[in-house]
Amino acid sequence: MENRQETEELNIPDVLPLLPVRDVVVYPYMILPLFVGREISINAVDYALSKDRMIFLATQRDVGDEDPAPEAIYEVGTVAMIMRMLKLPDGRVKILVQGLTKARVTEYLAEKPFYSVRIERIVEPAALENTLEAEALIRTVKEELGKIVALGKAVSPEVMVIVENMQEPGSLADLVASNIGLKVEEAQGLLEVTDPLERLKRVNDFLNKESELLNMQARIQSAAKEEMGKSQREYYLREQLRAIQQELGETDARS
Repeated sequence: MENRQETEELNIPDVLPLLPVRDVVVYPYMILPLFVGREISINAVDYALSKDRMIFLATQRDVGDEDPAPEAIYEVGTVAMIMRMLKLPDGRVKILVQGLTKARVTEYLAEKPFYSVRIERIVEPAALENTLEAEALIRTVKEELGKIVALGKAVSPEVMVIVENMQEPGSLADLVASNIGLKVEEAQGLLEVTDPLERLKRVNDFLNKESELLNMQARIQSAAKEEMGKSQREYYLREQLRAIQQELGETDARS
C-alpha cells in the first residue's frame, strides 16, 4: 500500500475527467478492476490516458441509470490513477485503477464528449494515533474483523495481513470498509466522513452488525440441520418399524 505522505505530495489537477461507476465506491489506496462500456466513460478513460492517467471516480446513485445526469452522481469521490488498460473484443475496456485521494466536485465544466469536472481535494484532519481511544478502537476493529472471518465472511488472507499491520485509523477504516461488502449507500456515507476516528467507529458498528447477522445465520442453519436430522431419523425408524411389521406379518402367515 502506497505511503499516505507520498500520495499527499502528488500534484492533483483541479480539473479531471469524471468516470461514473456503478455499484461500487472506490476508496483511497484501493486497487480494483473496472469494466467500462459507455461511450462517455470510454472517452473519459482515453483522455486520462493521454494526459497524466488521473481520473475522478464518482458513484452514480442508481445502478441502472445508463446515462446519469450530474445530479444523479455523488459529489464526493476519489481521484484515481489508471494503472493498466485492456481493450476487450466486445468494445468495452477493462482498467485497473488505484485510488489516490478523496475529492469533491465543485463544478461540471463539460458533459460531452465526457464529463469534465472541477474538483477540490478533501484533506482529512490528522488522527491522534497515539491516544488510548484510537489504540483501543484499532484493536477492536481488527478483532471484530477476525471474528466475522471466522464466521465465514470472505476476506482474503493478503488483506488480513495488511490489516494486522495497519495503525492509521483512516486507512484502516477504508481498507476494512472496502472488503466487507457494504451497500453502496453505506460505503458512500463512510467515504464522506472526513474524521478518521469517526469513520473507524462507523466501520466498527458495521462489523458488529455483520457479526450479529452471521451468528444468527449460523443458528438458523444449525437449527435447520438439526430438524433435517430429526426428520431423517424419524423416517429411518418408520422404515425399520414397517420392515419389522412386514416380517411379523409374514411370520404369522407361515404359522
